[in-house]
Amino acid sequence: MHSDQPIGARDALRVEDDGPVRTLTINDPPRNRMSMAFMDALEEEVGRIASDPRVRAVVIRGAGTEHFSVGMDLKELPDGIKRMGGPEPLFDQRLRVLHAIEHLEKPVVAVLAGYCLGGGLELPLACHFRLAAEEDARIGLPEMDLGGVPGWGGSARLTRLVGPAHALDMILRVKFVSGPEALRIGLVHEVWPVGELFDRAHDLAQQLASQPAGAVAGMLRCIVDAHERTLEENLALERRELLASFGTPDQIEGYRAFLEKRMPQFNR
Repeated sequence: MHSDQPIGARDALRVEDDGPVRTLTINDPPRNRMSMAFMDALEEEVGRIASDPRVRAVVIRGAGTEHFSVGMDLKELPDGIKRMGGPEPLFDQRLRVLHAIEHLEKPVVAVLAGYCLGGGLELPLACHFRLAAEEDARIGLPEMDLGGVPGWGGSARLTRLVGPAHALDMILRVKFVSGPEALRIGLVHEVWPVGELFDRAHDLAQQLASQPAGAVAGMLRCIVDAHERTLEENLALERRELLASFGTPDQIEGYRAFLEKRMPQFNR
């Protein structure tokens, strides 16, 4: 792996490439707080990823193996509000960054271990895949204990994923769930022992990166906001993506590989 992140941002966000997979690491171990510098660096990096055809999948993780993130660095809140010109612009940035991640036309895999709290859950909720540690994960939105509510889209995305009953249970009771419980309620896709978790996430990202990039982007466009459209609108969008993919080099390669009984080689 190699890093191409500018030195000025590397303190907060570490960026590494392994072929078509880019790994973004919250670099504040062990708790991996999401500082102002981290959010600035993440916003810039997501923009770079969106326009870089060499990147076909993304992994987001915390430094080390103890914790994904405890969320926003609350000690920075007063200075952050002053710097941004009020609380609304500060939280607008976080909503903007998570929206950009959710709407990347490249799959994003979040790796949840240890504390995944507040923004440390809201960021994974905006990702397309979530893998969690089998042991020691504590996943939740504790804002109610701070006298407030989730501020980065947590209630909306959590409800969409697990339904209102589980979302109310987690948010109003400040209930933290384990990796296996998160899997049971549909919050994560897979659970692995922490010793295997990060390799499994990277393997998943490599698998996703090996799929035809144009077709992957088309399916992300179809699925991510499907809940906001009618069935007829979703069917029409799927048809447009089908026609857009038909006759492309990857579609032809997939067809030939099927006939020749071999594995396809996409993205050439």
